[in-house]
Amino acid sequence: MELQDYLLILRKNWWLILLATMVGATAAVAYSVTATPSYTASAKVFVSTSGGDSVSELQQGNTFTQQRVTTYAQLVKTAAVLQPTIEALGIDTSVVSLREAVSASAPLNTTVLDITVTNADPVFAASLATTTANALIDVVEDIETTEANTESPVSLSIVQEAEVPFEPTSPRLPLNVALGLLLGLAIGMGTALLRHALDTRVRGEREVELITEKPVIGGIVFDPKAKERPLVLHSDPRSPLAESFRTLRTNLQFLDAGKRHRSFVVTSSLPGEGKSTTAANLAIALSDAGARVLLVGADLRRPKTAQYMGIEGGVGLTDVLVGRAPLADATQQWGRTSLYLLPAGTIPPNPSELLGSTTMADLIERLRGEYDVVLYDSPPLLPVTDAAVLARLVGGSLLVVATGRTRRPQLEAAVDALENVEAPVSGVVLTMLQTKGADAYGYGRYGYTYEEPSAKKK
Repeated sequence: MELQDYLLILRKNWWLILLATMVGATAAVAYSVTATPSYTASAKVFVSTSGGDSVSELQQGNTFTQQRVTTYAQLVKTAAVLQPTIEALGIDTSVVSLREAVSASAPLNTTVLDITVTNADPVFAASLATTTANALIDVVEDIETTEANTESPVSLSIVQEAEVPFEPTSPRLPLNVALGLLLGLAIGMGTALLRHALDTRVRGEREVELITEKPVIGGIVFDPKAKERPLVLHSDPRSPLAESFRTLRTNLQFLDAGKRHRSFVVTSSLPGEGKSTTAANLAIALSDAGARVLLVGADLRRPKTAQYMGIEGGVGLTDVLVGRAPLADATQQWGRTSLYLLPAGTIPPNPSELLGSTTMADLIERLRGEYDVVLYDSPPLLPVTDAAVLARLVGGSLLVVATGRTRRPQLEAAVDALENVEAPVSGVVLTMLQTKGADAYGYGRYGYTYEEPSAKKK
């Protein structure tokens, strides 16, 4: 993906990222407020060796001492040190429990040992650190003292007793909130990317380009009243939706510009993507431009052409194909325009066979010679094979894709269905384009809107 893809993902999921970030910060604040404060106290023990007058002896003694400091740091957590500490303080606890609160470290290249204690009681933390340091001194003196040498060569002394801390070391509210914000932000962005990866719906041209090289020749904006007014060019000719169809008409005229007579099958992957309304409005737009247009209701399973165009659909394509009615009687002129309609007619028991017959092929050739543009409103590609069979005979197809509904595997399967029968895809038409939000397409991308002139102010 490119940078703009990531920016689009963030823009689409900004609310999710913001929510996750706020949840992370809230959780951090809640933890910081409810968590028991912990205090840390530290005592410092200095380790030295006796003897040695020359520089070489002093250097050897210093190296010896640094090695010993590392060993003594390991002794702090042993029972030999912690058990005397428990007895000295008179506390009711075990060596195992005490071991979790005590730690020791030796800064690099030094002979100082830091004994640190963390506890909810600051006074107890300081007392425990100092008592542990004293217990360590006694243990080391016993270990380092041998029978041959009654005096230990190593000397330990407390150079800084543990002080009672006034500020807790945890929880640290600013740090926790910052970590909560970062963690929430990371979770939100990760969730947004995961949603994008799992979302296979076609959102725009970019997804179409990943599946087919055929051009997107038009985009129809979403209209919530499409079911109430399917013929928007007739009912609301000045709306943005009507202008989308005019732009589609203009782009369609550039397809196969050298051909005078053109025919296209209008189909889609699945039902409900707007193919029938697209075919009907596109036919009206072509007719308004002066072309002699025929709209054929080639969906012989669920015909919509007669219903949308408001004509009688009892006699139509199927009656012409079986010889029950002549073409002239089945064809109807839509008002006083140059648009003619051939409805589906009687629903047959064998739609695929009729559409793939030689009679249908002869009819297609005849219609191609009588009209400038012929549009065939056909069934969707995935449920049935009618559209693929018809598209092979017609020689051109417009694939309607509903953005936000059609999924990429469905679109890919529809393209494959046409390519498998060597039916060319002339272009792709995107429908139900959003006009708001991250997936919005500006009207200017596919055309221009018209606005009613406002009244002049007096």
